[in-house]
Amino acid sequence: MSNYHIKHLEEYWQVYRKSVRNPENFWEEIAEEHFLWRKRWDKVLSWDFSKPEIKWFEGARLNITENCLDRHLAVRADKTAILFEPNDPAKEAEHISYRQLHERVCRFANVLADQGVEKGDRVCIYLPMIPELAVSLLACARLGAVHSVVFAGFSATALATRINDCDCKTVICSDGSYRGKKTIDLKTIVDQALEECPGVETSLVVKRTGGEVTMKEGRDQWLQPLLDAADARREATIVDAEDPLFVLYTSGSTGKPKGMVHTTGGYMVYTAYTFKNAFQYRENDVYWCTADIGWITGHSYIVYGPLANGATTVMFEGVPSYPDYGRFWEIVEKHKVTQFYTAPTAIRALAKENLDYVNQHDLSSLKVLGTVGEPINEEAWHWYNENVGKKNSPIIDTWWQTETGGIMISPIPYSTPTIPTFATLPMPGVQPVLFDENGKEIKGNSVEGRLAIKFPWPSIARTIYGNHERYRETYFSAYPGTYFTGDGALRDAVGYYRITGRVDDVIIVSGHNLGTAPIEDAINEHPAVAESAIVGYPHDIKGNALYGYVTLKETGESRDQDNLRKEINQLITDRIGPIAKLQKIQFTTGLPKTRSGKIMRRILRKIAGKDTSNLGDISTLLNPEVVQNIMDESLA
Repeated sequence: MSNYHIKHLEEYWQVYRKSVRNPENFWEEIAEEHFLWRKRWDKVLSWDFSKPEIKWFEGARLNITENCLDRHLAVRADKTAILFEPNDPAKEAEHISYRQLHERVCRFANVLADQGVEKGDRVCIYLPMIPELAVSLLACARLGAVHSVVFAGFSATALATRINDCDCKTVICSDGSYRGKKTIDLKTIVDQALEECPGVETSLVVKRTGGEVTMKEGRDQWLQPLLDAADARREATIVDAEDPLFVLYTSGSTGKPKGMVHTTGGYMVYTAYTFKNAFQYRENDVYWCTADIGWITGHSYIVYGPLANGATTVMFEGVPSYPDYGRFWEIVEKHKVTQFYTAPTAIRALAKENLDYVNQHDLSSLKVLGTVGEPINEEAWHWYNENVGKKNSPIIDTWWQTETGGIMISPIPYSTPTIPTFATLPMPGVQPVLFDENGKEIKGNSVEGRLAIKFPWPSIARTIYGNHERYRETYFSAYPGTYFTGDGALRDAVGYYRITGRVDDVIIVSGHNLGTAPIEDAINEHPAVAESAIVGYPHDIKGNALYGYVTLKETGESRDQDNLRKEINQLITDRIGPIAKLQKIQFTTGLPKTRSGKIMRRILRKIAGKDTSNLGDISTLLNPEVVQNIMDESLA
């Protein structure tokens, strides 16, 4: 029996039991059989969650790019590694073979080395979704340098904060980017950021849009001429399994962003393994994750996981609405995409549009549909299942985090029976546990609590860059001996998990713990509702009351609003009970979201509680203008 590729439910249970009875043996077998190591490990695992200190494959030596590139050259050198679909549909897609990608990575690594980048140095990457973004990650990894990607939509302030926090010496950026109809000037943002970054010595600039830019003498250089002059061969720098591979920032609920440090060996093994199983990848499949590589989803499931498996991975520069709302489906048809992985936010946005955008395309190549970023609500799940998957492609509702490095709870397609809104069962090696608010473990099924993990998995983040105490305090202090996810979850009668939202999104109303996700699900079933977000605000009698921000579809905008409010509360009463009814409902033009599509409930809570004196930095939001609109229209 191969532990590496699970094909049915009985096999899942056999593999899962083996993975939790003897985790070291389980991961050792997978690491030994499926990857290239320059030196074997001395010890599979040592860990202590109280410090916390976690080491996987201790003493092993490797380079992740040899696993993602070099080892494929003998068998699939001419196979497409990256299939780049540009923003403009009139432009040809670019097929980059494993041989070409290997050469590009070697050239780029040589350029970085010529600029003085060495093993262990941090390199900030601020690029749009173009091939150079994937190449730059791999070039850093080939040198043993540590990449820190910042999504190329963040403000100069946000960029400078991240560059300084991990002390990057080099920045890789571009003149600009294309996003739908817009051309965005990125170089000016970088120039502003670098005024606050004295540690940066070099800035390498990709020419993408051809816009006018200012190049600072002695710091800025155009990348392409350097690549043209570079050698196409570069031996990989061999690193320790526990050497850092990258730092990736995730926003904290309070304070400055947290630079999560992921190391090399365990991260490689876990992302490759979960990619193979969660997406049931086969040799000639065409896999597409619509995320940006600026997020963990892009790191793990556009670059490292797929390439470690020798997959063809699609990179898309554009947006789902350009030139029209059929763009995703047009790309699926054009490239015969087999696995499609996107965010519920995107699905809800597309579900608002005319179904003709979907139906005019042949989606019969699809075998697996995935969602990521937040739990998918039931209405969106059914729309996705019926209209995109035609009820033939299982939906995997994947739960994981920047901190976990890879998918933690997810159905395995064609093995795990799916239920809308449920992430279902843990991946092999993942040991979830639920706690009550008093820190007592909740055993058995048909229970709800706070989700923690009681045993390390190979891709767990090892620390917060430069602040190990914050790492301990944030993730390991709430329930000693476990990693606390910050999420609530329920475990149903058969042991399936449903993520109920961040624990700080659990609102206690009149002594009842109410998770926001099920209430939002109920509201979103209303035919006039596009999207909703629930927060709590102080109430004299109940302690907290519920405040709903609701975005309407066009069909709902002409409706009588008082009647709509009654209908929404009736839906909540019917689905959850009168205790969950909303005290206030505000209709909004949109909801404030991060660039990865998460709703910023922290801002909504402040507005609901009439505390708008310090909303924090909203410049990094996808739509900062919506915050003022909500404040202007907030209810008395």
